[in-house]
Amino acid sequence: MSRISAFILLLLSLSACKVKQIEPKVTQQIAFIADVHLQDIFGKFQDNKYQGIQNPVTGDYANIRTMNSQLHSTRIFNENYFAFIEALNDISKRGIKQVVLPGDFSDDGQPIHVRGLRKILDEYSQKYGISFFVTTGNHDAVKPFAQEATKTDFLGQDGKEQIISSAETNFGEHELEPIITSDIKNWGYKETLNEMAGFGFYPQESYLYWETPFSNYTYESYNFDTALKESVLQKRIYSLKNTNLSLPDASYLVEPIKGIWLLAIDANVYVPNEKLSGLVDNPHDFSGASIGYNNVLLYKNHLLDWVKKVSAEAKQKGKILIAFSHYPMVDFNDDASLEMKQLFGSEKMQLSRVPNEAVAQLFADAGIQIHFGGHMHINDTGVRTTSKGNTIFNIQTPSLAAYKPAYKILTIHSNSQVEVETVVVSSVTKFNSLFPFYEEEYAHLQNIKSPSIWNKEILKAKDYEGFTEWHLKELVRLRFLPEDFPIDFLNAILKLSGKDLLEINKDNSVIEKQLLTNNLTLQDFETWTGFNMIYDFYRLKNADELAMPEIGSKRLKQYQMVCEELEKSGNEQFVLWAKIVQKTMNGLPSNHFKINLKANQIERINP
Repeated sequence: MSRISAFILLLLSLSACKVKQIEPKVTQQIAFIADVHLQDIFGKFQDNKYQGIQNPVTGDYANIRTMNSQLHSTRIFNENYFAFIEALNDISKRGIKQVVLPGDFSDDGQPIHVRGLRKILDEYSQKYGISFFVTTGNHDAVKPFAQEATKTDFLGQDGKEQIISSAETNFGEHELEPIITSDIKNWGYKETLNEMAGFGFYPQESYLYWETPFSNYTYESYNFDTALKESVLQKRIYSLKNTNLSLPDASYLVEPIKGIWLLAIDANVYVPNEKLSGLVDNPHDFSGASIGYNNVLLYKNHLLDWVKKVSAEAKQKGKILIAFSHYPMVDFNDDASLEMKQLFGSEKMQLSRVPNEAVAQLFADAGIQIHFGGHMHINDTGVRTTSKGNTIFNIQTPSLAAYKPAYKILTIHSNSQVEVETVVVSSVTKFNSLFPFYEEEYAHLQNIKSPSIWNKEILKAKDYEGFTEWHLKELVRLRFLPEDFPIDFLNAILKLSGKDLLEINKDNSVIEKQLLTNNLTLQDFETWTGFNMIYDFYRLKNADELAMPEIGSKRLKQYQMVCEELEKSGNEQFVLWAKIVQKTMNGLPSNHFKINLKANQIERINP
């Protein structure tokens, strides 16, 4: 058996951690739920009596987005509401009292959704004594200041699209009368932080310590009243170089329980446009903030200085420092980004969001050892060690609004030993309660003979995990294939069978030996096509080793054999594709693992 085959079998022995009772006698546990993207589907507008549409089965009213919009987006808009509740219920059953939300906690920072999230968090805080700590993502403050916004893809009466906007504008032709409400605008920092004030953004009397990059007090002189005065947003401002502009920074450090420091880094960077309006607080003077740390190094260098200070103090005081932010600090493509840029292009496959190597190097040398990120909706672990011997472990937390829906649990056993476990949210109460709405939408799309109608089989999903799997499959078909893949590559591979790909070099003697070694037959390769390989690549890219049990060891062996043949084919695109797939199949532990912070080692924990 080859080394790679043995490695694959080892990974396949791992299965995702399902909801179960927590093991007793742990030191301290913190849950991380990234990219909730909460849309309060049952929320009510404060300035408009429109309630949404009535469920033909339950009679309940809901404001939801169309299935068509969900299947063209990297996130689910509607059902993740129920998945979030399920995750919080599971966390409360486990007795976990600290929960971190590393950004994109809202759909797009709309008042109705941020208020809805606050209501949910307040309920679990009061009922179960859970403390929540959040940081901003690019969907929480789309721009640094509030702006008008419109969504054209809500589901309306009779399965038609419903426009909901915060202001009257020229909507063009539309089937239904637009709904106007200020509750759908995009809030900026001021409004969002004010609504979410109780979840880390501002000091609370229960915190043992709290500061920002701009605080001027010390740990020894800390008191709540001083922290409260220093926490106002007007004092948390940084200047943009080469401009006379200033923007807010929501970063903070908090000690919620003795000995543990949570470092919330606001890595949102809004780059100013070349031509500025000259108006105060104009959101249209800035770009969005989806790039992350590559722009932090250019525009928010004060954060690096602050991290150095905090890390040194944590070490001197014997505190365990856990950093989190919305964006990854380490390559999240299993180090296949270079090959991906060569095959797909640097602007495809969200490659513009891959952090430069300097990001990991600088933050590791600044003292960050463990960082939890989100943004990419993937399960991944990235590790970098600098020339100075400092190591950073970047842990990418999956989204509940994408395949596979999961959250992470960090168990701190000691100052040097931590454990990370991934909990898949598979079964979700009411996950299919909105399906009657989609039946009406599908009928309408059929009636108007829509050219890009979605596959109705998704409505047969047996559980939420299966629903997200269908979401990914349709996303690949409807969006990723036409948008990301070179046409000539698709034409060459999409409809070829596995057997065709295996025999691309026509060296049957070598293939026959490998088939015997791996206990496979040529008939096994005839059961799948290039599309299946691409879809499974996305499953691995999103869920990493969590996807391997579903794909199966037999199929993974076949992909490995095909990749080995493609690498010898002489076709540059096939060679790159083979390297990408192989790297994606052989990532670092991402399901359940432990980290030794003194030895800078990561080790998989077998079930």
